[in-house]
Amino acid sequence: MKKNNSYVVNVEAAIFKQDKWLMGKRSDQENHAAGLYSMIGGKVENAQNDNNILESTLKREVIEEVGITVCDDIYYVKSSSFIADFGSTVIDIVLLCRYNGGEPRALQPEELSAVAWMTIDEILADENIPTYTKESLKIAERMRLKLQAGALL
Repeated sequence: MKKNNSYVVNVEAAIFKQDKWLMGKRSDQENHAAGLYSMIGGKVENAQNDNNILESTLKREVIEEVGITVCDDIYYVKSSSFIADFGSTVIDIVLLCRYNGGEPRALQPEELSAVAWMTIDEILADENIPTYTKESLKIAERMRLKLQAGALL
C-alpha cells in the first residue's frame, strides 16, 4: 500500500497591536476546533513558483477573514504538525506580525463568528482557547517584547 505523503500547509498570524493579540472565534461549522478562539490564518493555496508564499498567504487570509492589514515585517515564531479533526496531516506555521490598519471584524461567518483583541493574560485564562494556541502565543509574546525593546533581529 502506498503511503500518502501530502499535507495541508497552514499559516497562523500572531497579530499584535500594542500589548493585545487579535483572536478569532472559529465558527461552529468549522471542521477543526469549532467554536474555539484561534489566531487568524488559513491554508496555503496551490501556487507555482511563488516567492514568500507563507507571508503572502498570511496577508491574504488576514484581509479575507478580518479585513485588516499587517505590516510587512513578519517573523517566524514556530512550526508544528498535527492530525486535524477532519483526518488530514497539517503542517502549521505561526508568524508574528504587527497590526497596520483597518477595523477587524468577522467577514466570513462560515469561518469566524467573532473577533477580539486580548492581552496575553486574558488569553492564558480563557478556557475557549486551546493549549497549543496559548503555547504559540507565549512564544510570540516573548518575541513581541524583544521587538519592542529593539532586541529582535
